Amino acid sequence: MNGSMIRFILGYILKTEAILLLLPCVVAGFYGETEGLSYLIAALLCGIFGFLICFRKPKNTVFYLKEGCVATSLGWIFLSFFGCLPFLFTGEIPSFTDALFETVSGFTTTGASILSDVEALSHCSLFWRSFTHWIGGMGVLVFLLAIIPLSGGSHFNLMRAESPGPSVGKLVPTVRYTARILYLIYLSLTLLEIFLLLAGGMSLFDALNTGFGTAGTGGFGIKNDSIASYSPYIQWVVTIFMILFGINFNAYYLLMFRKLKKVLAMEEVRYYLLIIVAAIGIIFANILNTSAGIFDALTHSSFQVASIITTTGFSTVDFNQWSQTCKSVLVLLMFIGACAGSTGGGIKVSRFVILIKTVIKELNSYIHPKSIKKIEFEKKPVAHEVVRAVNVYFITFMILFVASVFAISFEGKDLITNFTAVAATINNIGPGLELVGPSQNFSIFTSFSKYVLIFDMLAGRLELFPLLLLFHPTLWKDFFIGHRRKKRSS
Repeated sequence: MNGSMIRFILGYILKTEAILLLLPCVVAGFYGETEGLSYLIAALLCGIFGFLICFRKPKNTVFYLKEGCVATSLGWIFLSFFGCLPFLFTGEIPSFTDALFETVSGFTTTGASILSDVEALSHCSLFWRSFTHWIGGMGVLVFLLAIIPLSGGSHFNLMRAESPGPSVGKLVPTVRYTARILYLIYLSLTLLEIFLLLAGGMSLFDALNTGFGTAGTGGFGIKNDSIASYSPYIQWVVTIFMILFGINFNAYYLLMFRKLKKVLAMEEVRYYLLIIVAAIGIIFANILNTSAGIFDALTHSSFQVASIITTTGFSTVDFNQWSQTCKSVLVLLMFIGACAGSTGGGIKVSRFVILIKTVIKELNSYIHPKSIKKIEFEKKPVAHEVVRAVNVYFITFMILFVASVFAISFEGKDLITNFTAVAATINNIGPGLELVGPSQNFSIFTSFSKYVLIFDMLAGRLELFPLLLLFHPTLWKDFFIGHRRKKRSS
């Protein structure tokens, strides 16, 4: 295993984070807040460690998928550890566990919080919380792909380890340019949303934070009531952009080159939009009698459906007070999630489509045992390896989900709270139901349960396997054997 290259990438990540930590310092300077000094100290520590780790450039810059998974998992852990330091230094979140939980929730675009009074935070801390969503939305490693010099297929292996979805494709022949295109689309959509929010009367600070939270499908609000106190215009802008950021970014690439037919042929996007419309219709019909009118019911139903299926987690109402039917729909949407290749979380629409088609194929084989029919997705045959990978992912997801619910059940909280707390974290959503509903927070859990949920957030963002690979004994055996050989040869 190429340990020196993993070290080099981790150093690059820390140096990048050090630069990003300077932005809250600018915000603190603008508002005259002394908390900015804490971010400056954290940036210096991050930069020093980053330079020390990647001071010596590796001779061999080629690595494979396992190295990509290890670098990605450790990268997100390092990112979260150093990213939580400012909360500790400022004293705004004095507990390390709580500070780490809040930071992991930010970077993984989960939006689950331990804070009961968000508005008590300084402007620079509010900015950092929301900005972590934007950093984690597309992935810091995808950004580094555009600048890190790697050899062979190393770029692709790193991208496969971080990018969400059942498969990763290149928009253009070079992965480096693919990463640049993705970030160009990401930045353009973010700026467009911020402009429209400003046009609706939002302040620049509020527009930036809301734009970051929407783009990364994160959901950290800067108000205690999330988005509820803003105008219907603002709520509709956020609704539309949550849906847009939940669409596979390949669609936007195709639109850039006016390939509308190929966009319309994207099966996953069609099912994604169909699920949204159907869910809005069901919830709209259920809350119409208790709403202020048709427009009010349509606004809240559309917003919450978009927020949950894209795993953003913003809220305009306490949907924990809705009917059991509405809450059941929202819980189902938590698991379905957004499209592959988007900033959204969840299991992904494409996986569910392939799973359903696999079941149908299996049923047909009982009726016609000798028939040979391949599963098709977006007018292309799905390889057996892809079907197997989807099945294994789903099984692993359910095992991890059940184990997490069981692990936090020892605290004695009700099943709905435990169930939705795990669902909200492993699917990177944020709010759940009952004690972790949109008007509540995750501070009710003990440190043990918080670390279980932190693991779930990271596992959900990294598509399970890159993080689980860190616990495979063979991986570390290969690492130490390789390290000893390198030491002897030198």
